[in-house]
Amino acid sequence: MRNKTATGILLISVLFFVTLSLAYEDQVIKGVWMGTLKFTGTELRVLFKILKTPDGKLTATLDSPDQGAKDIPVEEVIFQNGHLRLDVKSINGIFEGDIKEDRTTIEGQWSQGGVSIPLVLKRSDKAPEVLRPQEPKPPYPYKEKEVLYENKTAGIKIAGTLTLPRSEGPFVAALLITGSGPQDRDEAVFGHRPFLVLADYLTRRGIAVLRVDDRGIGKSTGSFATATSEDFADDVLKGVEYLKSLKEVNPKQIGLIGHSEGGYLAPMAATQSPDISFIIMMAGTGLTGEEIIYLQSALILKANGISDDVINKDLQLKKQVFAVVKEEQDTVEVERKLRTMFNDALAQMSEEEKQTMGYSKETLDLSLKEMKSPWLRYFLTYDPKPTLMKVKCPVLAINGEKDLQVPPKENIKAIEEALKAGGNKDYTVKEMPGLNHLFQTAQTGSPTEYSRIEETISPVALTIIGDWIIGHTKGKK
Repeated sequence: MRNKTATGILLISVLFFVTLSLAYEDQVIKGVWMGTLKFTGTELRVLFKILKTPDGKLTATLDSPDQGAKDIPVEEVIFQNGHLRLDVKSINGIFEGDIKEDRTTIEGQWSQGGVSIPLVLKRSDKAPEVLRPQEPKPPYPYKEKEVLYENKTAGIKIAGTLTLPRSEGPFVAALLITGSGPQDRDEAVFGHRPFLVLADYLTRRGIAVLRVDDRGIGKSTGSFATATSEDFADDVLKGVEYLKSLKEVNPKQIGLIGHSEGGYLAPMAATQSPDISFIIMMAGTGLTGEEIIYLQSALILKANGISDDVINKDLQLKKQVFAVVKEEQDTVEVERKLRTMFNDALAQMSEEEKQTMGYSKETLDLSLKEMKSPWLRYFLTYDPKPTLMKVKCPVLAINGEKDLQVPPKENIKAIEEALKAGGNKDYTVKEMPGLNHLFQTAQTGSPTEYSRIEETISPVALTIIGDWIIGHTKGKK
């Protein structure tokens, strides 16, 4: 009987100890944990907030401050024996790591889309404050409304936001065109919303502004993945038609403002419609996409301290890859050839080179979708110069001096030469000192800076755009 009692006491003690241990583990992991993902020249901060519910369950959310994303649910939180697993199913991301003895560091790996990247999380007192002082806050001194119109040719609907001055119209109007990749109406990128800031600035100066979600993005329907630049240009033309239908808009003073890829979509649209009265190219291109990629890759890698030897190897591999993408029409054959080519290249690289460049078999799987996309083939081969030669309306082309994505000197020169050769009588080209691809005041121009800079668009760039539009439309009917 005594032994049985002793056994019972021992069992209770063990259970009590296990309960205390689990409670202690939960206390250790609760809080804010922050780290930085570093991948091929890009740095993104990630932040996990781990909490314990009243019923004793661990929960967490994920923030990506540099992308403006907050409170993404973490569906599964497991912390046992110092090992943490966070499963973010909505974005197919998983973090797994082990907490160090100091209880302030978790070393592990972030996996997403077949790519695994080292990630070290550090305990933080609080989430970092992301300051975006230029972003407007309601109430606005102008009218704002949600709009929806059709591209009947494509069988899709385009959704956006129209801002209208409160003064008496009809108004000069500008349609904003986003850069490459799936973009919403604010062109949200790296925690900034450039088109929100630009639309606010122009509308306060008496200009109506339409900004829209790309097809297949946000509230717009259709497929982004299967579209080419020609399709996006057609969407732009449908936006111009919509603006023409509004009584608040002067149908003879509708212009286009395109950023990056949008900068070459604007001339494409302008040559197809006499209703476009002006275009503004913000970091628009004058070279083929292939030339742009070679230049930007080398500049960004160099800015991130990569050696010339590794940069040259990267260039040679890209040239081989793009040759296949341009010449081979069968997507199955494209994938076969690229896998062989990529595996051969990996076999000749040191582990240090692979890590530096972010090359792995996993990254190949991720890249193959883009390499087989109709957009990339079109982008690589499209030459903006012949189109620019046909543009007869006034043009403002501005590029940032520190732009590493669309290098200014080569592109500004090509744009100016094409406009001149085509006989355009009213164009202005400017290389803007100290500004990067997003037209922020920058130190190096590297994309790693974008999210760290509080400024969304330089006031100088905003003023130049606003003054130029007013100067080309004021007093005209």
